[in-house]
Amino acid sequence: MADIANLRTSAETGLSTLFETARKGFGSETAISREEAFRFFEAAGLPSRRVEAFKYTDLRAAMQEAAPPAETPALDLATSAVAAATAFSAVKAVRLTFVNGHLIRELSDLDRVPAGVSVSPLNEALSRGDARLKNLAPVAQARENPIYQLNTAFLADGALISVEAGAKFETPLHLRFVGAGAEGFSTATRVLVEVADGAEFTLLETHEGPNGLTYQPNDALDVHVGKHAAFRHARINREGDKAIALSTISVRLDDESRLETVNLVTGAVLSRHQIYMHVAGENVNAVVNGAAMLGDGQLADSTLLADHAAVGGVGREMFKTVIDGDATGVFQGKIIVRQIAQKTDGKMKSDCLLLSDEGQMMNKPELEIFADDVACGHGATCGAPDQDLLFYLMARGLPKPIAESLLVQAFVGEAVESVTHEGARAALIGEIEAWLASRG
Repeated sequence: MADIANLRTSAETGLSTLFETARKGFGSETAISREEAFRFFEAAGLPSRRVEAFKYTDLRAAMQEAAPPAETPALDLATSAVAAATAFSAVKAVRLTFVNGHLIRELSDLDRVPAGVSVSPLNEALSRGDARLKNLAPVAQARENPIYQLNTAFLADGALISVEAGAKFETPLHLRFVGAGAEGFSTATRVLVEVADGAEFTLLETHEGPNGLTYQPNDALDVHVGKHAAFRHARINREGDKAIALSTISVRLDDESRLETVNLVTGAVLSRHQIYMHVAGENVNAVVNGAAMLGDGQLADSTLLADHAAVGGVGREMFKTVIDGDATGVFQGKIIVRQIAQKTDGKMKSDCLLLSDEGQMMNKPELEIFADDVACGHGATCGAPDQDLLFYLMARGLPKPIAESLLVQAFVGEAVESVTHEGARAALIGEIEAWLASRG
């Protein structure tokens, strides 16, 4: 029987051409294995619905053309774009600004980084072969993902962030990613955060871009949280209405560490946010939340893998999706409990609120348990706003749009209540209110 080979799409052919051109300007292959990463991607191709993990998010069909990697923008263009980027702008923070995937020193606070934290631009680290680069990709399952490997292949800039043992900071670090320009482009950024034993660190992350412009950001955040350390993370996706936005977080957690992460999506025509969590140490406590508020034509995919490989881990995952118009929400979550991971306590839930009859929600929660002494569960719900609650509010004089907005805000608000940083939590609530106000 003859072998059957899939025909390559225009986007896949374009990516191969772009890689062959871009590799001439890459630094030493000893720092990161770009060639190996791209050959992995090339063999797999853009994921389609034939791939189970991408059953509901067909990137092969959605990505018609491969956009070229963005060049470093002129300072005046970068300054103008950043002035319009307001997500988390009211929160006091040390900011690292990336425009079109490149760190802009003039718009960053590199001179304000507090003692106890080390920040190195990634392109400089690649040039000198920084030893910390070996700690990229701390979760094995992420390295089996073609989108993550595509990020590695085209990696242009980002940051290496190291937090000293025992250090604790009230002021968070804000990674501000902004897109700008008149022509389509792609970006590939990577940030590595290493939180040493006993340290506590808060990271804010925002992604914003212009409407009407087709561009393709692909960003990744790698995190290693040491023993008795805490990492807190809040992320906003406010990309432009034509963007295809791909993002990955991979986190390794050591003994007695704590994780808090939340991702709020209101932007991009198509977005996929991948979370790979590896519980490597005992008695870890992790809270992984997400919220998506979607309108006509949007698709937002949240995909989670929580791998418990040590005793006594506690995991709480909550995802909220609001669907308006003909939008599509996707949640895929899997909790794996290894045989060694006795006394694991894992709970995962996805809830969807449908504000129209045209929208749809795809839920696929899974458990894969090999231990005996565990307490794990998952659930998924989907439905319209509670008519009794709506009537209750309207009976007290509230117009129907305001009453419905209050119910939606309360529904989504559950996902951001866990955010410890008050300023970040208030900003996330503000994003929810702004989306509701835009509905009219």
